[in-house]
Amino acid sequence: MHNRVRITIGAVTVEAEFTGSACARAIVDSLPFEARPNSWGDEFYFEIPVRMALDETATTSVKAGDIGYWPPGNALSIFFGPTPLSRGDDPMPAGKVNVVGRIIEDPKVLKKAEGASAVRIEKAS
Repeated sequence: MHNRVRITIGAVTVEAEFTGSACARAIVDSLPFEARPNSWGDEFYFEIPVRMALDETATTSVKAGDIGYWPPGNALSIFFGPTPLSRGDDPMPAGKVNVVGRIIEDPKVLKKAEGASAVRIEKAS
């Protein structure tokens, strides 16, 4: 079962589809929530009210548009381009993340949200 969510970072809103993994379901079940986003290259990350361990989706190989959960920081990571550890155009997380979803549209639109002070994630209607 897939779950559609709406992510608003500053003035930019995108829709994403979360997978049916236990980690993704726990995140969707905790919606809505707001946080203060941090930037790390072309990645937004922020603490969320979910505590999960690494699962079968855990990887350091992600693409722009992927959404990952990083257990050490209880953080959701939204990748939209290269990060400081990248060796090319693909993002490289700081550590393994559970891949929990993907942005439906072009993730590069999130570049317009750089410097935003708030992120809100809610279930899409």
